[in-house]
Amino acid sequence: MIRRKTKEIKVRDVVIGGSAPISVQSMTKTDTRDIDATISQIRRLEDVGCEIVRVSVKDSEAANALPEIKRRIGIPLVADVHFDYRLAIASIEKGVDKIRINPGNIRDEAKIREIVLKAKERGIPIRIGVNSGSINEKATPSEMVNLALKYVGILEKLRFYDIIISLKASDVPTTLASYQLMAGHVDYPFHIGITESGLPLKGGIKSAVGIGILLFQGIGDTIRVSLTGDPVEEVKAGYEILKALSLRTYGYEIISCPTCGRCEIDLVRITEEVEDRLSNFQLPTSHFPLKIAIMGCVVNGPGEARHADIGIAGGKGVGILFKRGKVVKRIKEKDLVETLLYEVRNWR
Repeated sequence: MIRRKTKEIKVRDVVIGGSAPISVQSMTKTDTRDIDATISQIRRLEDVGCEIVRVSVKDSEAANALPEIKRRIGIPLVADVHFDYRLAIASIEKGVDKIRINPGNIRDEAKIREIVLKAKERGIPIRIGVNSGSINEKATPSEMVNLALKYVGILEKLRFYDIIISLKASDVPTTLASYQLMAGHVDYPFHIGITESGLPLKGGIKSAVGIGILLFQGIGDTIRVSLTGDPVEEVKAGYEILKALSLRTYGYEIISCPTCGRCEIDLVRITEEVEDRLSNFQLPTSHFPLKIAIMGCVVNGPGEARHADIGIAGGKGVGILFKRGKVVKRIKEKDLVETLLYEVRNWR
């Protein structure tokens, strides 16, 4: 993969674009006016590695909540504003680290100018976030790109260049074509994702396909997996996409076989138990990246998972522990999970 060359844009202490790692974002699902609930959700997002978080600012009460939210979290805070340009200005004045505005619903150039001048004064970037649904139900990639370019032109006329661009549709082909087309026009970094992708299973698949294709083509500098549900799952999915393409090495990776007629243990239960218990255990960062294999066959397990750092393979009533493709010891089936977890936690 050859990554597209882009400008570097700072969102407080997180760099987007250039040679910076592709960052993972999410957005809270709480009412921003409920400060404690919003902070609680953001802290959960921080715990799973979220690097930038966005909150919806739908009225002045939500804008007024921003300083307290920012004070009590550790990652950059982004205000998401639609329709009312005055809320964008208020959010900037309240100290957010970035503003996202939608060209589909704030089109008056005079109002855009006021937002830009305030952002320039405070030294924060603007994301020009185009959503196909905000233009029309059948918005084409050309329409999305032209609207974004119009906005870019307005900002550049004001000598404002701290710009990030997103061009999201709810279908993969439109999203791909939009980003691919835009990549030929500007060198600003892209925030990529599939909007309104759905519940975790289908939405995760759709997002992985769309985001994965773009990243493989070198397009994309920060990502959000937009799912209907717990935003923690968005962050987890984002890292899994990046890990699948070897773009980030965050956390551990579990490799498990699909099972077949040779499998004589409850591999599904074992894998689910290991996944669940490791999700509640903070491994030292020195352990990462760590590939953990859980295989159902003692005959082929170590060979098929030779690339894993550590793993187990089960047989009838017995299993083996292997490290880097070599068998270390035999284990009773009932001890497989505990043995693997002990070895992972004490990995050197």
